[in-house]
Amino acid sequence: MVTLRLFAHLRELAGTGRVEIDADHVGAVLEEACKRFGAGFADGLRSASIWIDGEPFEGGADQAVTKGSEVAIIPPVSGGSG
Repeated sequence: MVTLRLFAHLRELAGTGRVEIDADHVGAVLEEACKRFGAGFADGLRSASIWIDGEPFEGGADQAVTKGSEVAIIPPVSGGSG
């Protein structure tokens, strides 16, 4: 199982910040998340950053993930001091 971590509005759309997904590559993790959480989630995923085990994801959808891997989906954020 791979742990999928969700943040900001994607977390709100999913109704959870963490879910376990049985998948062996990044594309399967994201596909399953979109199936579970719907079209709004899929739309938000387009502009999000993906991190694998604490490192920015720079591979393709077929990049392998292993049991115990953590996939984090982080939407763009704004704000800060003006």
